Amino acid sequence: MYSSVFFQCRKRLAWFAVAFGCFAASHATIHAANPSSHSGSIAPEASRKFLQTKCYDCHIGKDADAGLDLSKLAEPPVSHGASGSVPDVWVRIFDRVQSGEMPPDQGAVSKKEVDQFVVTTGRWIRDQQLGEAKTLGRVRGRRLTNLQLERTLHDLLGVDIPLASGFSDEQHVGGFTSVAEGQSMSHFQIEQHLRAVDAALDEAFRRMTTPADNSDETFSPKDICKRRPGQRNREPEMRDGLASVWSSKLIFYGRMAVTTAQKDGWYRFTIKASSIKQPKDHGVWCSVRTGPCVSSAPLLETIGGFEATQTPGEWTFEGWLPEGHMLEVRPADATLGSARFEGGQVGAGEGEPQDVPGVAIHWVRMQRIHRGPDDEEIKQLLFGDLPVRVEEKRKWSVQSSDPKSDSARLMSDFARRAFRRPVAADEIKPYIDAVHQSLDENASFGDAIRGGYRALLCSPRFLYFTETPGVLDDHAIATRLSYFLWNRMPDQTLMNLADAGKLRSVEVIRQQVRRMLADPRGRDFVVDFAAQWLDLRDIDFTEPDPKTYRDFDPMVQQSMLQETHQYLQKMLDEDLGVSYLVDSDFAMLNSRLARFYEIPNVVGGQIRPVTLKDDDRRGGLLTQGSILKVTANGTTTSPVIRGVWISERILGEHIAPPPQNVPAIEPDIRGATTIREQLSKHTANAECAVCHVKIDPPGFALENYDPSGKWRDIYKIAGGKKSKLKVDPSNRMPSGESFGNIDEFKQIVLKRPDKLARGLAEKLVTYGTGATIRFADRQAIDQIVQQTSANDYGFRSIIEAVATNILFVSK
Repeated sequence: MYSSVFFQCRKRLAWFAVAFGCFAASHATIHAANPSSHSGSIAPEASRKFLQTKCYDCHIGKDADAGLDLSKLAEPPVSHGASGSVPDVWVRIFDRVQSGEMPPDQGAVSKKEVDQFVVTTGRWIRDQQLGEAKTLGRVRGRRLTNLQLERTLHDLLGVDIPLASGFSDEQHVGGFTSVAEGQSMSHFQIEQHLRAVDAALDEAFRRMTTPADNSDETFSPKDICKRRPGQRNREPEMRDGLASVWSSKLIFYGRMAVTTAQKDGWYRFTIKASSIKQPKDHGVWCSVRTGPCVSSAPLLETIGGFEATQTPGEWTFEGWLPEGHMLEVRPADATLGSARFEGGQVGAGEGEPQDVPGVAIHWVRMQRIHRGPDDEEIKQLLFGDLPVRVEEKRKWSVQSSDPKSDSARLMSDFARRAFRRPVAADEIKPYIDAVHQSLDENASFGDAIRGGYRALLCSPRFLYFTETPGVLDDHAIATRLSYFLWNRMPDQTLMNLADAGKLRSVEVIRQQVRRMLADPRGRDFVVDFAAQWLDLRDIDFTEPDPKTYRDFDPMVQQSMLQETHQYLQKMLDEDLGVSYLVDSDFAMLNSRLARFYEIPNVVGGQIRPVTLKDDDRRGGLLTQGSILKVTANGTTTSPVIRGVWISERILGEHIAPPPQNVPAIEPDIRGATTIREQLSKHTANAECAVCHVKIDPPGFALENYDPSGKWRDIYKIAGGKKSKLKVDPSNRMPSGESFGNIDEFKQIVLKRPDKLARGLAEKLVTYGTGATIRFADRQAIDQIVQQTSANDYGFRSIIEAVATNILFVSK
């Protein structure tokens, strides 16, 4: 019944009809730039003539150099569509001419001609794009990402169940899923959205009407082992009264059937453990994972790790366990010896004689928890102060003396939170009418209001950002800020400021940025931003070959992620400058990662700042294991891939894709030739050399780091054997400056901190606004760089400058 009612309700609301007006420009404290008088959809005659006389010799026809045929651009009309948008190739031409790369024969063109082309063409491109933005906005129809949708449903309803995994993979444009250009909404995605909404509503109503379902159990070693005399299995064994697991490569060894989840939920595990036969110079690193632990479902989810020592310690971890999943705890250090067990099962006493390290578990505490509001708070979110009577067999009812008045009030309040702004009476009326119709048809109050909430959560006003061209209104700024820094809906503080009309003050926005980053929810910013900016979401995409890179293990990878997250968090907390992206005199390490990096005298499992020596070969972001791993394929490294990555992610360069007819360079895993020798042949082609002169140097600077992130002087071949080929990281920058190693490369890059700041600012603007950087945005980016120079381009300072910039507070 409700599906048809609310389908009609949604049908009456046009998918993109948004009835919100802009604030008058006279009330704004932040103003947009206006296009200059030089406008028009056709490129200036002088610019077209320049192409004809200076560029046609190389760039005309099907055999044009680099596949760039300029003949069509030299003839009107050059703009595509009625909007007056400028083809990207004009920006590419502008940049090449301005940098002196085109025309290649500098004697054939005077400086005056170049300057005239740059000024005229640049003004035309800027005016075209600003005119388009004035009518349509920089950012087109932008919706919540999968992560933002999940967290928003959590905030609205007070639930904590995973939802994002039920959505389709998202497209990354400019490196980010928040960019409107890459977003879509198909019938299939709408169905996924409906399922997520229903799952969230089901959980919220279940929590409100079901007795508390938390649990708390502590399991002794005897509970954990649970094996009969003589039985062989993969559970821990009893040794000296403790549940013990030996270092081994046997899959699922260390599983604890007693921890099997009886229902889906978040669980907190506290483990007391100590080491067995640990090495002299370090403890026994152990992984903590969850899963079915059966061969038919071999994948396990890592929820943490710890270093067990001879002194017993306690560690706490949290993870989502579907019904039937259990805990597995085991030594997980690739440098340790491994016990072998016949038949895929372990018998008591079989590991002891093999003289390998192990972990002894004293007890495990397992608590079923809820992340977020308790059941009473969820009732408040759903029904406010209306009493809810729960009867036997989970029957329940909402007590209302005036159902229509109460439901209208609840719907209006919920709509305001869901749409993240005040809602006009005519906007909410169709939804309220549908709820009242359900009540007239004898639906219970709870069922009717649930249907109403469902309709609101399926509205485009919930799923999409409500923004109009020009400077944003206060509620749109509140929404941008919250999804930029938290990836979730605005809190009450932001909403109160928006209601009071205070969020277009630069100082108020700056204060809110500081407050939000200091909030516990602000700790998600670094993790969320780095996942896309630095491709850390792909950390599991490849696995270094264990026969070639034998020291790498899951605990190393987990430590690498923590290293990068905590390094960036330190940069944010202390407002460290962008130079720290390239180099630093400290690294964030624990004992396992330090041992992998061959940095001595680091003790303990906690990630913390460690002062580096000159020969430690680390420091900054570039030489962190997570970066080195995501820029390799698990088997080999490529200076081309790493060079493009560093250029685009860190150096602020924009690298054009290679011509379609140029084959990729595949490193020789046999060890017969080096990647340098292969690239030398490849770049003998002048067309290839033009791009590789920019791409290759940063990639070669990292060539001493293998696919696992470990230092090397000699290349390894498949199987872990060393070849006779030495690593040569030297190269020459496009500026003509040469370097012989990573340290010399860093010093060259550090001469231009403003360039690093520009690159970071562009990424933050793209991530926060949902639109990639265009030519017309360059002046605003310059502003951000200039504003932060006095603070050495500090990370937090750049974020504050982005949030107060016209690009951020305008559609």
